[in-house]
Amino acid sequence: MTTLVPRDIADDEWRDVPLLTATSFGSTWHPETFAAWRTAMPPRSSVVVVDDGDLVGQAHYLDFELTVPGGAVLPTAGITWVGVAPTHRRRGLLRAMYTDLHDRFAENGYPLAALTATEGGIYGRFGYGPATVDTEFSLDRRFARFHRDAPDPGGVRIVRPREHRDDLAAIYDRYRRITPGGLARPTPLWDDLLADWEDSRGGGTPWFCFLHDDGYLLYRLFRGSSRTVRVEEFTAVTPEAHAALWRALIGLDLVETITVTSHPGDPLPYLLDDPRLVRTTGSEDGLWLRLMDVPAALTARTYAADLDTVLDVGDGFRSDGGRFALSIRSGRAECTPTDAPAEFTLGLDVLGSLYLGGHSAALMAAANRIRGGDVTRLDAAFRSDVPARLGFHF
Repeated sequence: MTTLVPRDIADDEWRDVPLLTATSFGSTWHPETFAAWRTAMPPRSSVVVVDDGDLVGQAHYLDFELTVPGGAVLPTAGITWVGVAPTHRRRGLLRAMYTDLHDRFAENGYPLAALTATEGGIYGRFGYGPATVDTEFSLDRRFARFHRDAPDPGGVRIVRPREHRDDLAAIYDRYRRITPGGLARPTPLWDDLLADWEDSRGGGTPWFCFLHDDGYLLYRLFRGSSRTVRVEEFTAVTPEAHAALWRALIGLDLVETITVTSHPGDPLPYLLDDPRLVRTTGSEDGLWLRLMDVPAALTARTYAADLDTVLDVGDGFRSDGGRFALSIRSGRAECTPTDAPAEFTLGLDVLGSLYLGGHSAALMAAANRIRGGDVTRLDAAFRSDVPARLGFHF
């Protein structure tokens, strides 16, 4: 273990955060972007490690609100800008910073902690499990034809997104309140998104925007040997808005390919005569969750089936696990610590994966990540009728 000790960041050390962030992630952010994200950081939300005046480790968190199945919105600590200088690897800095940070989460009463991961093999040992799945679809629009039963509600407008920030924000807020994994997005983050910095476009055009009363999308056009549209944000509150926005996209002449990041439950293939045209070209984890307070988190969401069981939840990082009696009736749960024999044994990271209904307990059991009784009972209870989605990356 290193002798370097994590501590609060000093005001004059913020000047070094962009450099370590750029070194860690290989990209440079604008000062306005840092300023926008800092507005979502509560007091004492930044832990750093400094070696002889140099910033060599950092971890920060955002004060979020996250929607869980059933529509409850829980305070959530969203970890961001985590990095250790390549000159100081393998010295235990990440674990030391995480220990300090999670102590603060517990002191401040957060029932959940969340992150989005640049690497998939790091965070399980800290009790985080992937809770949503980002699925990338690709569609050759030249051959796409809508099924005769597909709705055609219309109502889509072409707008300048910065002029409609409040409309977009209002639609997104409606959407995130009914979607497990949805995150409240403060106004400064909207302003930063719609600032549309030229060096954040990845070679694409500035934002194009389609707006519907119940949905919107933001996309860029990429020119090359063929023209590709990449949808960066697709938000639809209703099935009608979803269909209307897709009709507008597929109506784009001179475009060959449309790609969009969505979720495994997207009904797009069923809108088309030939569902094979919708190809899955990528799939990876989105939101990762850690239950900081197991009883509080499990009683906050709703459930799809009754269940009486005892869970033995292991936490190799902190002491937030334990043995819990879980009783579900008519969609609501009671959860209390118990000494009764456990029916199921699982890690806190696995519970995080099950929490929003985005992963299967049966598949986890097949991988020996859940051990015990009839896991179909867990699947039936933890299922969510509304697919879980990450609100936005952070």
